[in-house]
Amino acid sequence: MSILDHRELVFVTGKGGVGKTTVAMAVALAAARGGRRVVLAEVAGQARAASVFDISDADVPGRETPVDRDLWVTTVDPLRALEEWATRVVGSRRLVGVLARSNAFSAFVHAAPGARELITITKAWELGRRARWDRRRRGYDLVVVDGPASGHGLGMLRTPHTFAEIARVGPIASQAREVDELLRDPARSAILTVALPAELPVSETLDLEGRVRDALHREVDAIVVNGVLPRRFSGEDVAQVAAADGAAPPAVLAAVRSHHGQAAAQQAQLRRLRAGAGAAVHTLPLRPVAHLGRDDLAELADVLGRRLR
Repeated sequence: MSILDHRELVFVTGKGGVGKTTVAMAVALAAARGGRRVVLAEVAGQARAASVFDISDADVPGRETPVDRDLWVTTVDPLRALEEWATRVVGSRRLVGVLARSNAFSAFVHAAPGARELITITKAWELGRRARWDRRRRGYDLVVVDGPASGHGLGMLRTPHTFAEIARVGPIASQAREVDELLRDPARSAILTVALPAELPVSETLDLEGRVRDALHREVDAIVVNGVLPRRFSGEDVAQVAAADGAAPPAVLAAVRSHHGQAAAQQAQLRRLRAGAGAAVHTLPLRPVAHLGRDDLAELADVLGRRLR
Protein backbone atom coordinates (compact mmCIF):
# COMPACT_ATOMS: atom_id res chain seq x y z
CA MET A 1 0.00 0.00 0.00
CA SER A 2 1.38 3.39 -0.99
CA ILE A 3 2.80 5.42 1.87
CA LEU A 4 2.04 8.73 0.15
CA ASP A 5 -1.40 7.99 -1.28
CA HIS A 6 -3.23 5.92 1.35
CA ARG A 7 -1.96 6.61 4.86
CA GLU A 8 -3.32 9.16 7.31
CA LEU A 9 -0.05 9.80 9.14
CA VAL A 10 3.65 9.30 8.37
CA PHE A 11 6.03 9.47 11.33
CA VAL A 12 9.64 10.24 10.36
CA THR A 13 12.48 9.50 12.77
CA GLY A 14 16.13 8.51 12.77
CA LYS A 15 19.49 9.21 14.37
CA GLY A 16 20.24 12.89 14.91
CA GLY A 17 22.13 14.57 12.09
CA VAL A 18 21.06 12.23 9.28
CA GLY A 19 18.78 14.73 7.50
CA LYS A 20 15.51 13.58 9.05
CA THR A 21 13.86 16.99 8.67
CA THR A 22 14.89 17.20 5.01
CA VAL A 23 13.32 13.81 4.33
CA ALA A 24 10.13 14.74 6.22
CA MET A 25 9.78 17.91 4.15
CA ALA A 26 10.41 15.99 0.92
CA VAL A 27 7.83 13.35 1.86
CA ALA A 28 5.24 16.03 2.61
CA LEU A 29 5.94 17.89 -0.63
CA ALA A 30 5.79 14.69 -2.69
CA ALA A 31 2.41 13.75 -1.21
CA ALA A 32 1.04 17.26 -1.79
CA ARG A 33 2.16 17.22 -5.41
CA GLY A 34 0.30 13.94 -5.76
CA GLY A 35 -2.94 15.76 -5.01
CA ARG A 36 -3.39 15.21 -1.27
CA ARG A 37 -3.98 17.94 1.29
CA VAL A 38 -0.90 17.63 3.52
CA VAL A 39 0.46 19.22 6.68
CA LEU A 40 4.03 18.88 7.91
CA ALA A 41 4.03 18.90 11.73
CA GLU A 42 7.34 19.88 13.30
CA VAL A 43 7.82 18.92 16.94
CA ALA A 44 10.27 19.42 19.82
CA GLY A 45 10.59 23.15 19.16
CA GLN A 46 11.77 22.74 15.59
CA ALA A 47 10.72 25.25 12.95
CA ARG A 48 13.07 24.55 10.06
CA ALA A 49 10.59 24.43 7.20
CA ALA A 50 10.10 28.19 7.31
CA SER A 51 13.64 28.90 6.13
CA VAL A 52 13.45 26.39 3.26
CA PHE A 53 10.11 27.67 2.02
CA ASP A 54 11.02 31.34 2.68
CA ILE A 55 7.88 31.92 4.75
CA SER A 56 8.38 34.44 7.54
CA ASP A 57 5.51 33.35 9.80
CA ALA A 58 5.66 29.57 9.33
CA ASP A 59 7.51 29.17 12.64
CA VAL A 60 4.71 30.58 14.82
CA PRO A 61 3.65 27.72 17.15
CA GLY A 62 0.19 26.41 16.37
CA ARG A 63 -0.24 28.35 13.14
CA GLU A 64 -0.98 26.23 10.06
CA THR A 65 0.79 28.09 7.26
CA PRO A 66 0.41 27.30 3.53
CA VAL A 67 3.84 26.98 1.88
CA ASP A 68 3.03 25.27 -1.42
CA ARG A 69 0.03 24.00 -3.31
CA ASP A 70 -1.86 21.61 -0.97
CA LEU A 71 0.94 21.81 1.61
CA TRP A 72 0.90 23.47 5.04
CA VAL A 73 3.44 23.48 7.86
CA THR A 74 2.88 23.87 11.58
CA THR A 75 4.97 23.75 14.74
CA VAL A 76 3.30 21.79 17.53
CA ASP A 77 3.29 23.59 20.88
CA PRO A 78 2.18 21.17 23.64
CA LEU A 79 0.69 23.89 25.88
CA ARG A 80 -1.36 25.40 23.08
CA ALA A 81 -2.47 21.94 21.96
CA LEU A 82 -3.52 20.99 25.51
CA GLU A 83 -5.62 24.15 25.77
CA GLU A 84 -7.33 23.31 22.45
CA TRP A 85 -8.11 19.77 23.60
CA ALA A 86 -9.37 20.88 27.00
CA THR A 87 -11.65 23.48 25.41
CA ARG A 88 -13.20 20.76 23.24
CA VAL A 89 -13.66 18.38 26.20
CA VAL A 90 -14.81 20.91 28.81
CA GLY A 91 -16.82 23.02 26.40
CA SER A 92 -15.98 26.28 28.14
CA ARG A 93 -13.32 28.53 26.68
CA ARG A 94 -13.58 30.79 29.75
CA LEU A 95 -12.90 27.96 32.22
CA VAL A 96 -9.96 26.73 30.15
CA GLY A 97 -8.62 30.28 30.10
CA VAL A 98 -8.71 30.35 33.90
CA LEU A 99 -6.80 27.04 34.05
CA ALA A 100 -4.26 28.29 31.53
CA ARG A 101 -3.62 31.49 33.48
CA SER A 102 -3.17 29.46 36.67
CA ASN A 103 -0.33 27.52 35.02
CA ALA A 104 -2.19 24.24 35.59
CA PHE A 105 -1.52 23.11 32.03
CA SER A 106 2.14 24.05 32.23
CA ALA A 107 2.53 22.10 35.47
CA PHE A 108 0.96 19.00 33.89
CA VAL A 109 3.11 19.18 30.75
CA HIS A 110 6.35 19.62 32.68
CA ALA A 111 5.64 17.35 35.67
CA ALA A 112 3.86 14.31 34.25
CA PRO A 113 6.33 11.89 32.58
CA GLY A 114 5.47 11.52 28.92
CA ALA A 115 2.80 14.25 28.96
CA ARG A 116 4.60 16.45 26.43
CA GLU A 117 5.04 13.48 24.07
CA LEU A 118 1.41 12.39 24.46
CA ILE A 119 0.04 15.86 23.73
CA THR A 120 2.37 16.30 20.75
CA ILE A 121 1.48 13.04 19.02
CA THR A 122 -2.22 13.54 19.87
CA LYS A 123 -2.10 16.96 18.21
CA ALA A 124 -0.56 15.33 15.13
CA TRP A 125 -3.46 12.84 15.14
CA GLU A 126 -5.95 15.71 15.50
CA LEU A 127 -4.61 17.49 12.42
CA GLY A 128 -5.92 14.63 10.29
CA ARG A 129 -9.45 14.53 11.75
CA ARG A 130 -12.49 15.85 9.94
CA ALA A 131 -13.85 17.06 13.28
CA ARG A 132 -11.00 19.24 14.56
CA TRP A 133 -10.77 20.51 18.13
CA ASP A 134 -11.22 23.95 16.63
CA ARG A 135 -14.30 23.48 14.45
CA ARG A 136 -13.25 26.37 12.21
CA ARG A 137 -10.28 24.39 10.96
CA ARG A 138 -10.31 21.77 8.24
CA GLY A 139 -8.55 18.41 8.59
CA TYR A 140 -5.78 17.14 6.32
CA ASP A 141 -5.59 14.02 4.18
CA LEU A 142 -2.06 13.28 5.39
CA VAL A 143 -0.05 14.41 8.42
CA VAL A 144 3.73 14.07 8.11
CA VAL A 145 5.37 14.26 11.54
CA ASP A 146 8.98 15.37 11.69
CA GLY A 147 9.53 13.35 14.85
CA PRO A 148 12.33 13.45 17.42
CA ALA A 149 15.52 11.41 17.01
CA SER A 150 15.36 7.63 17.34
CA GLY A 151 15.06 7.01 21.09
CA HIS A 152 12.76 9.95 21.79
CA GLY A 153 10.82 9.21 18.62
CA LEU A 154 10.10 5.66 19.72
CA GLY A 155 9.10 6.96 23.13
CA MET A 156 6.60 9.33 21.52
CA LEU A 157 5.08 6.46 19.54
CA ARG A 158 4.70 4.34 22.70
CA THR A 159 3.26 7.07 24.94
CA PRO A 160 -0.44 6.82 23.89
CA HIS A 161 -0.55 3.11 24.79
CA THR A 162 1.13 3.80 28.14
CA PHE A 163 -1.34 6.56 29.08
CA ALA A 164 -4.32 4.48 27.94
CA GLU A 165 -3.20 1.67 30.23
CA ILE A 166 -2.61 4.00 33.19
CA ALA A 167 -5.77 6.09 32.89
CA ARG A 168 -8.07 3.21 31.90
CA VAL A 169 -11.20 5.40 31.76
CA GLY A 170 -12.00 9.03 31.07
CA PRO A 171 -11.26 11.43 28.22
CA ILE A 172 -7.48 11.04 28.40
CA ALA A 173 -7.70 7.26 28.18
CA SER A 174 -10.21 7.26 25.31
CA GLN A 175 -8.22 9.85 23.39
CA ALA A 176 -4.95 7.98 23.92
CA ARG A 177 -6.52 4.73 22.70
CA GLU A 178 -7.64 6.36 19.46
CA VAL A 179 -4.14 7.66 18.81
CA ASP A 180 -2.58 4.31 19.72
CA GLU A 181 -4.89 2.49 17.30
CA LEU A 182 -3.77 4.77 14.49
CA LEU A 183 -0.07 4.31 15.24
CA ARG A 184 -0.33 0.52 15.44
CA ASP A 185 -2.31 0.14 12.22
CA PRO A 186 0.02 -0.15 9.17
CA ALA A 187 -2.94 0.41 6.85
CA ARG A 188 -3.50 3.88 8.33
CA SER A 189 -0.05 5.05 9.43
CA ALA A 190 3.55 4.60 8.32
CA ILE A 191 6.84 4.74 10.22
CA LEU A 192 9.74 5.94 8.12
CA THR A 193 13.31 5.93 9.42
CA VAL A 194 16.18 7.96 8.01
CA ALA A 195 19.86 7.03 7.92
CA LEU A 196 23.15 8.00 6.36
CA PRO A 197 25.25 5.41 4.47
CA ALA A 198 27.75 5.11 7.34
CA GLU A 199 28.41 2.45 9.95
CA LEU A 200 26.88 4.04 13.06
CA PRO A 201 23.65 5.34 11.45
CA VAL A 202 23.10 1.99 9.73
CA SER A 203 23.62 0.10 12.99
CA GLU A 204 21.21 2.39 14.83
CA THR A 205 18.61 2.05 12.06
CA LEU A 206 18.75 -1.75 12.23
CA ASP A 207 18.42 -1.58 16.02
CA LEU A 208 15.50 0.85 15.78
CA GLU A 209 13.65 -1.48 13.43
CA GLY A 210 13.72 -4.22 16.05
CA ARG A 211 12.70 -1.85 18.83
CA VAL A 212 9.68 -0.63 16.83
CA ARG A 213 8.66 -4.24 16.26
CA ASP A 214 8.91 -5.04 19.97
CA ALA A 215 7.17 -1.87 21.18
CA LEU A 216 4.35 -1.47 18.66
CA HIS A 217 4.02 -4.98 17.21
CA ARG A 218 4.37 -3.64 13.70
CA GLU A 219 7.14 -3.07 11.19
CA VAL A 220 8.98 0.01 10.00
CA ASP A 221 7.48 0.76 6.59
CA ALA A 222 10.47 2.27 4.79
CA ILE A 223 14.06 3.36 5.33
CA VAL A 224 15.43 6.38 3.48
CA VAL A 225 19.20 6.67 3.21
CA ASN A 226 20.17 10.29 2.75
CA GLY A 227 23.27 11.84 1.17
CA VAL A 228 24.33 9.01 -1.15
CA LEU A 229 27.26 9.87 -3.43
CA PRO A 230 27.02 9.06 -7.15
CA ARG A 231 29.32 6.27 -8.32
CA ARG A 232 31.28 8.30 -10.87
CA PHE A 233 34.45 6.19 -10.97
CA SER A 234 35.10 2.49 -11.06
CA GLY A 235 38.27 0.86 -9.77
CA GLU A 236 39.42 0.59 -13.35
CA ASP A 237 38.91 4.35 -13.84
CA VAL A 238 41.08 5.08 -10.81
CA ALA A 239 43.80 2.76 -12.13
CA GLN A 240 43.75 4.48 -15.53
CA VAL A 241 44.11 7.94 -13.98
CA ALA A 242 46.94 6.70 -11.75
CA ALA A 243 48.73 5.19 -14.78
CA ALA A 244 48.48 8.35 -16.87
CA ASP A 245 52.22 9.06 -16.44
CA GLY A 246 51.66 12.41 -14.75
CA ALA A 247 49.17 13.67 -17.31
CA ALA A 248 46.62 14.06 -14.52
CA PRO A 249 47.65 16.55 -11.80
CA PRO A 250 48.18 14.98 -8.35
CA ALA A 251 45.17 16.88 -6.99
CA VAL A 252 42.93 15.30 -9.63
CA LEU A 253 44.20 11.81 -8.85
CA ALA A 254 43.68 12.41 -5.13
CA ALA A 255 40.10 13.64 -5.76
CA VAL A 256 39.27 10.63 -7.95
CA ARG A 257 40.65 8.22 -5.36
CA SER A 258 38.82 9.97 -2.51
CA HIS A 259 35.47 9.99 -4.28
CA HIS A 260 35.84 6.36 -5.35
CA GLY A 261 36.76 5.33 -1.80
CA GLN A 262 33.90 7.22 -0.16
CA ALA A 263 31.34 5.93 -2.66
CA ALA A 264 32.59 2.36 -2.23
CA ALA A 265 32.36 2.64 1.57
CA GLN A 266 28.80 3.99 1.30
CA GLN A 267 27.78 1.15 -1.00
CA ALA A 268 29.17 -1.38 1.47
CA GLN A 269 27.00 0.12 4.22
CA LEU A 270 23.97 0.13 1.92
CA ARG A 271 24.50 -3.57 1.25
CA ARG A 272 24.73 -4.21 5.01
CA LEU A 273 21.53 -2.27 5.62
CA ARG A 274 19.60 -4.03 2.88
CA ALA A 275 20.81 -7.42 4.11
CA GLY A 276 19.69 -6.79 7.69
CA ALA A 277 16.58 -4.64 7.29
CA GLY A 278 13.05 -5.89 6.93
CA ALA A 279 11.77 -2.63 5.38
CA ALA A 280 12.42 -1.45 1.85
CA VAL A 281 15.51 0.77 1.59
CA HIS A 282 15.38 3.87 -0.63
CA THR A 283 18.20 6.29 -1.34
CA LEU A 284 18.42 10.03 -1.83
CA PRO A 285 21.36 11.67 -3.62
CA LEU A 286 23.70 14.03 -1.84
CA ARG A 287 22.82 17.67 -2.39
CA PRO A 288 26.19 19.53 -2.29
CA VAL A 289 24.81 22.84 -1.02
CA ALA A 290 25.41 24.77 2.19
CA HIS A 291 21.70 25.50 2.68
CA LEU A 292 18.87 23.45 1.22
CA GLY A 293 16.54 25.51 -0.96
CA ARG A 294 13.11 25.05 -2.45
CA ASP A 295 14.49 23.71 -5.75
CA ASP A 296 16.70 21.17 -3.94
CA LEU A 297 13.72 20.00 -1.90
CA ALA A 298 11.60 19.67 -5.05
CA GLU A 299 14.19 17.36 -6.62
CA LEU A 300 14.31 15.17 -3.52
CA ALA A 301 10.49 15.11 -3.42
CA ASP A 302 10.43 13.90 -7.03
CA VAL A 303 12.71 11.00 -6.11
CA LEU A 304 10.64 10.00 -3.07
CA GLY A 305 7.41 10.50 -5.00
CA ARG A 306 8.48 7.75 -7.40
CA ARG A 307 9.78 5.39 -4.73
CA LEU A 308 7.14 5.64 -2.02
CA ARG A 309 4.15 5.19 -4.31
